[in-house]
Amino acid sequence: MGKHGKHRPLVKATLFAGLCTIANPAEACRLALVLAVDVSSSIDAAEDQLQRAGLAAALIAPDVQTAFMASQDPVALFIFEWSGRYNQDDILPWTIIDDPNDLYSAAQTVLDSSRGHDDFPTAMGYALGHAAIQLQSAPPCDFHIIDVAGDGINNEGFGPTQAYAAFPFSGVTVNGLVVESSADSFDANPLTFYRDQVIRGPSAFVEIANGFADYENAMRRKLIREVTPLIMGEATHGLQSIAILSP
Repeated sequence: MGKHGKHRPLVKATLFAGLCTIANPAEACRLALVLAVDVSSSIDAAEDQLQRAGLAAALIAPDVQTAFMASQDPVALFIFEWSGRYNQDDILPWTIIDDPNDLYSAAQTVLDSSRGHDDFPTAMGYALGHAAIQLQSAPPCDFHIIDVAGDGINNEGFGPTQAYAAFPFSGVTVNGLVVESSADSFDANPLTFYRDQVIRGPSAFVEIANGFADYENAMRRKLIREVTPLIMGEATHGLQSIAILSP
């Protein structure tokens, strides 16, 4: 048979398995989504609980489940909390969301998580860098989105502009969820900061929560927009950033 011929059955089997993997749409991933949750010192214990409970509730909301399950190609989800320069703690490792049970499991993981730090400032550039690095180990997916949620502007270390220059953000969209409060001043308005410096990429947007009690509703709206499969022709190209301000 020859030294190469004896391996032909194995080669054929390997090729067949590879073709089956490529042909099976359930093996494809349509979106790698990173959720970055702010736990900086401006957020007290009660507000932190509201955002964890709000995120968990949003993940299992019926309309969010419908958006996640709207395609045979699943979403890969990663969640971490962030505050100071060296304070990024992973909550949920990369998880393929194939069915509602996966969302319930992810939500429970968020509920069971505890805050790692509560006394560090807002180092958003470092948080964005951490998110970009995590995307490098994500499952192969068609689109990549980072969602940064917070209630303030960058006040430690380098900011978003420097992060976008230093870390791999090619093909990555960055959306924002801003928690507004009556204490926000005009000189340090987080919505303006997110709109002008944070969001990036095709069809990027800002979602607004009117205080932490509204975190669940804002997160639910945002997730629906992010994970609903694009209709052919809807995808935009280039680096156009669009801020959508929700009531």
